[in-house]
Amino acid sequence: MTGQLPSSIIAGISFIGHGGGVVKTLGGFRKGHHTVPDAVNATTNAFLGKLCAGELAEEGETLFQSVRTGLGYKRKDVSLAVAGQAAVLAAKDFSVEIFYALEESDPTRFTVTTTLRELKNADLARTSEFAAIFAGKFTELSFALKKGARVEAVIDAIEALEDSESGGAEARAGAGQGRLSVSYPSDCSECEIGVEGVDAKVRCTGASLEIVFPQAGGPAELLDGFAAVRGAFAISKALGGLIG
Repeated sequence: MTGQLPSSIIAGISFIGHGGGVVKTLGGFRKGHHTVPDAVNATTNAFLGKLCAGELAEEGETLFQSVRTGLGYKRKDVSLAVAGQAAVLAAKDFSVEIFYALEESDPTRFTVTTTLRELKNADLARTSEFAAIFAGKFTELSFALKKGARVEAVIDAIEALEDSESGGAEARAGAGQGRLSVSYPSDCSECEIGVEGVDAKVRCTGASLEIVFPQAGGPAELLDGFAAVRGAFAISKALGGLIG
Protein backbone atom coordinates (compact mmCIF):
# COMPACT_ATOMS: atom_id res chain seq x y z
CA MET A 1 0.00 0.00 0.00
CA THR A 2 1.26 3.45 -0.86
CA GLY A 3 1.46 6.30 1.56
CA GLN A 4 -1.64 7.88 0.09
CA LEU A 5 -4.99 6.90 1.55
CA PRO A 6 -8.05 6.99 -0.78
CA SER A 7 -9.12 10.46 0.37
CA SER A 8 -11.64 10.88 -2.46
CA ILE A 9 -13.78 8.19 -0.82
CA ILE A 10 -12.68 8.13 2.83
CA ALA A 11 -13.35 11.18 4.99
CA GLY A 12 -11.22 9.97 7.86
CA ILE A 13 -9.43 6.92 9.25
CA SER A 14 -9.12 5.98 12.91
CA PHE A 15 -7.00 3.34 14.63
CA ILE A 16 -8.81 2.23 17.79
CA GLY A 17 -7.60 0.25 20.80
CA HIS A 18 -9.52 -0.87 23.88
CA GLY A 19 -8.62 -1.55 27.50
CA GLY A 20 -10.19 -1.18 30.91
CA GLY A 21 -10.49 -2.44 34.44
CA VAL A 22 -12.34 -2.20 37.76
CA VAL A 23 -13.29 1.28 39.00
CA LYS A 24 -12.19 0.67 42.58
CA THR A 25 -8.62 -0.06 41.41
CA LEU A 26 -8.15 3.48 40.09
CA GLY A 27 -5.70 5.66 42.00
CA GLY A 28 -8.32 8.24 42.97
CA PHE A 29 -10.73 5.74 44.52
CA ARG A 30 -10.79 5.81 48.33
CA LYS A 31 -12.30 2.79 50.06
CA GLY A 32 -14.68 3.78 52.83
CA HIS A 33 -15.08 7.23 51.26
CA HIS A 34 -16.15 6.57 47.67
CA THR A 35 -18.97 4.38 46.36
CA VAL A 36 -18.66 2.36 43.17
CA PRO A 37 -21.07 3.71 40.50
CA ASP A 38 -24.24 1.70 39.87
CA ALA A 39 -25.38 3.63 36.77
CA VAL A 40 -23.88 5.38 33.76
CA ASN A 41 -24.74 9.06 33.39
CA ALA A 42 -23.08 12.46 33.21
CA THR A 43 -22.59 12.61 36.98
CA THR A 44 -20.97 9.19 37.36
CA ASN A 45 -18.75 9.72 34.33
CA ALA A 46 -17.61 13.05 35.79
CA PHE A 47 -16.85 11.16 39.01
CA LEU A 48 -14.82 8.67 36.95
CA GLY A 49 -12.86 11.60 35.50
CA LYS A 50 -11.75 12.53 39.01
CA LEU A 51 -10.86 8.95 39.92
CA CYS A 52 -8.73 8.35 36.83
CA ALA A 53 -6.97 11.73 36.85
CA GLY A 54 -3.64 10.26 37.95
CA GLU A 55 -3.65 7.38 35.45
CA LEU A 56 -4.79 9.62 32.61
CA ALA A 57 -2.12 12.24 33.29
CA GLU A 58 0.59 9.57 33.47
CA GLU A 59 -0.54 7.83 30.26
CA GLY A 60 -0.77 11.15 28.44
CA GLU A 61 2.68 12.27 29.58
CA THR A 62 4.24 8.92 28.67
CA LEU A 63 2.73 9.14 25.19
CA PHE A 64 3.84 12.76 24.81
CA GLN A 65 7.45 11.95 25.67
CA SER A 66 7.46 8.86 23.43
CA VAL A 67 6.16 10.84 20.46
CA ARG A 68 8.40 13.85 21.10
CA THR A 69 11.62 11.88 21.41
CA GLY A 70 10.76 8.96 19.11
CA LEU A 71 9.76 11.15 16.17
CA GLY A 72 12.11 14.04 16.88
CA TYR A 73 9.33 16.60 17.26
CA LYS A 74 9.97 20.12 18.55
CA ARG A 75 7.78 21.96 21.05
CA LYS A 76 5.64 23.52 18.32
CA ASP A 77 5.08 20.11 16.69
CA VAL A 78 3.27 18.37 19.55
CA SER A 79 1.11 19.27 22.55
CA LEU A 80 -0.89 17.50 25.25
CA ALA A 81 -4.17 18.53 26.90
CA VAL A 82 -5.64 16.56 29.82
CA ALA A 83 -9.13 17.35 31.11
CA GLY A 84 -11.91 15.30 32.67
CA GLN A 85 -12.01 11.83 31.15
CA ALA A 86 -9.72 12.51 28.18
CA ALA A 87 -6.13 13.21 27.25
CA VAL A 88 -5.58 14.54 23.73
CA LEU A 89 -2.18 14.63 22.07
CA ALA A 90 -2.08 16.89 19.00
CA ALA A 91 0.93 16.32 16.74
CA LYS A 92 1.73 17.82 13.36
CA ASP A 93 1.13 14.50 11.57
CA PHE A 94 -1.69 12.93 13.64
CA SER A 95 -3.64 13.14 16.89
CA VAL A 96 -4.31 10.64 19.69
CA GLU A 97 -7.11 10.60 22.26
CA ILE A 98 -7.13 8.49 25.43
CA PHE A 99 -10.68 8.37 26.83
CA TYR A 100 -12.01 6.81 30.04
CA ALA A 101 -15.70 5.86 30.36
CA LEU A 102 -17.87 3.63 32.51
CA GLU A 103 -19.01 0.37 30.97
CA GLU A 104 -22.68 0.58 30.02
CA SER A 105 -23.35 -3.05 30.96
CA ASP A 106 -21.37 -2.93 34.22
CA PRO A 107 -20.75 0.52 35.82
CA THR A 108 -18.37 -1.02 38.35
CA ARG A 109 -15.90 -1.30 35.46
CA PHE A 110 -14.37 1.28 33.11
CA THR A 111 -13.13 1.22 29.54
CA VAL A 112 -10.13 3.01 28.08
CA THR A 113 -10.33 3.79 24.38
CA THR A 114 -7.20 4.97 22.56
CA THR A 115 -7.89 6.51 19.14
CA LEU A 116 -5.28 7.59 16.60
CA ARG A 117 -6.79 10.00 14.06
CA GLU A 118 -5.83 12.43 11.31
CA LEU A 119 -2.86 10.41 10.09
CA LYS A 120 -1.71 12.48 7.13
CA ASN A 121 0.47 9.87 5.45
CA ALA A 122 0.43 6.08 5.79
CA ASP A 123 4.19 5.96 5.19
CA LEU A 124 4.73 7.40 8.67
CA ALA A 125 2.90 4.40 10.16
CA ARG A 126 5.44 2.09 8.53
CA THR A 127 8.50 3.64 10.13
CA SER A 128 10.29 1.77 12.92
CA GLU A 129 9.97 4.83 15.18
CA PHE A 130 6.18 4.94 14.81
CA ALA A 131 5.93 1.18 15.27
CA ALA A 132 7.89 1.37 18.53
CA ILE A 133 5.51 3.98 19.96
CA PHE A 134 2.25 2.26 19.01
CA ALA A 135 3.15 -1.45 18.98
CA GLY A 136 0.22 -3.62 20.08
CA LYS A 137 -2.05 -0.63 20.71
CA PHE A 138 -4.91 -1.12 18.24
CA THR A 139 -7.47 -3.75 17.24
CA GLU A 140 -9.77 -1.78 14.96
CA LEU A 141 -9.66 0.41 11.86
CA SER A 142 -12.63 2.68 11.25
CA PHE A 143 -13.17 4.51 7.96
CA ALA A 144 -15.69 7.34 7.74
CA LEU A 145 -17.11 7.31 4.20
CA LYS A 146 -17.59 10.67 2.48
CA LYS A 147 -20.70 9.70 0.56
CA GLY A 148 -21.80 6.79 2.69
CA ALA A 149 -22.93 3.47 1.29
CA ARG A 150 -26.30 1.75 1.14
CA VAL A 151 -25.92 -1.39 3.23
CA GLU A 152 -28.48 -3.16 1.03
CA ALA A 153 -26.37 -2.42 -2.06
CA VAL A 154 -23.27 -3.86 -0.38
CA ILE A 155 -25.18 -7.01 0.57
CA ASP A 156 -26.60 -7.37 -2.94
CA ALA A 157 -23.15 -6.96 -4.53
CA ILE A 158 -21.62 -9.70 -2.37
CA GLU A 159 -24.57 -12.05 -2.80
CA ALA A 160 -24.32 -11.55 -6.57
CA LEU A 161 -20.69 -12.70 -6.38
CA GLU A 162 -21.69 -15.67 -4.25
CA ASP A 163 -24.30 -16.69 -6.84
CA SER A 164 -21.89 -16.42 -9.75
CA GLU A 165 -19.31 -19.16 -10.14
CA SER A 166 -17.23 -16.91 -12.37
CA GLY A 167 -17.50 -14.11 -9.82
CA GLY A 168 -16.19 -16.44 -7.12
CA ALA A 169 -13.25 -17.39 -9.30
CA GLU A 170 -12.47 -13.75 -9.96
CA ALA A 171 -12.50 -13.14 -6.23
CA ARG A 172 -9.89 -15.82 -5.65
CA ALA A 173 -7.66 -14.82 -8.55
CA GLY A 174 -8.04 -11.07 -8.41
CA ALA A 175 -7.76 -10.50 -4.68
CA GLY A 176 -5.39 -13.30 -3.84
CA GLN A 177 -7.49 -13.92 -0.76
CA GLY A 178 -10.71 -15.79 -1.59
CA ARG A 179 -14.40 -15.39 -1.69
CA LEU A 180 -16.43 -12.75 0.07
CA SER A 181 -19.34 -13.70 2.32
CA VAL A 182 -21.89 -11.54 4.12
CA SER A 183 -24.21 -11.78 7.12
CA TYR A 184 -26.78 -9.22 8.26
CA PRO A 185 -29.86 -8.65 10.46
CA SER A 186 -33.36 -8.54 8.97
CA ASP A 187 -33.47 -4.74 8.97
CA CYS A 188 -30.15 -4.53 7.03
CA SER A 189 -28.97 -1.76 9.35
CA GLU A 190 -25.43 -3.07 8.98
CA CYS A 191 -23.63 -6.09 7.60
CA GLU A 192 -20.57 -8.14 8.42
CA ILE A 193 -18.34 -9.11 5.52
CA GLY A 194 -16.03 -12.10 5.58
CA VAL A 195 -12.91 -12.11 3.39
CA GLU A 196 -11.39 -15.57 2.95
CA GLY A 197 -7.78 -15.46 4.05
CA VAL A 198 -8.18 -12.32 6.19
CA ASP A 199 -8.48 -12.94 9.94
CA ALA A 200 -10.66 -9.94 10.70
CA LYS A 201 -14.31 -8.87 10.84
CA VAL A 202 -15.38 -6.24 8.33
CA ARG A 203 -18.49 -4.30 9.33
CA CYS A 204 -20.34 -1.83 7.10
CA THR A 205 -22.79 0.53 8.76
CA GLY A 206 -23.46 2.73 5.76
CA ALA A 207 -21.68 5.74 7.23
CA SER A 208 -18.51 3.82 8.02
CA LEU A 209 -16.51 0.71 7.27
CA GLU A 210 -14.90 -0.94 10.30
CA ILE A 211 -12.27 -3.68 10.31
CA VAL A 212 -11.90 -5.46 13.66
CA PHE A 213 -8.86 -7.68 14.20
CA PRO A 214 -8.66 -10.58 16.68
CA GLN A 215 -5.29 -9.45 18.06
CA ALA A 216 -3.88 -6.03 18.82
CA GLY A 217 -1.18 -4.68 16.55
CA GLY A 218 0.51 -1.49 15.40
CA PRO A 219 -0.82 0.83 12.68
CA ALA A 220 1.29 -0.80 9.94
CA GLU A 221 -0.12 -4.25 10.71
CA LEU A 222 -3.69 -2.97 10.59
CA LEU A 223 -2.99 -1.19 7.30
CA ASP A 224 -1.73 -4.48 5.85
CA GLY A 225 -5.05 -6.05 6.79
CA PHE A 226 -6.86 -3.11 5.20
CA ALA A 227 -4.87 -3.59 1.99
CA ALA A 228 -6.01 -7.22 1.82
CA VAL A 229 -9.66 -6.20 2.27
CA ARG A 230 -9.26 -3.44 -0.28
CA GLY A 231 -7.87 -5.91 -2.79
CA ALA A 232 -10.78 -8.28 -2.24
CA PHE A 233 -13.30 -5.48 -2.70
CA ALA A 234 -11.68 -4.53 -6.01
CA ILE A 235 -13.31 -7.51 -7.74
CA SER A 236 -16.63 -5.66 -7.70
CA LYS A 237 -17.20 -2.11 -8.89
CA ALA A 238 -19.91 -1.65 -6.28
CA LEU A 239 -17.59 -2.73 -3.48
CA GLY A 240 -14.44 -1.17 -4.89
CA GLY A 241 -16.14 2.19 -4.70
CA LEU A 242 -16.25 1.92 -0.90
CA ILE A 243 -12.48 2.00 -0.40
CA GLY A 244 -11.19 2.10 -3.97
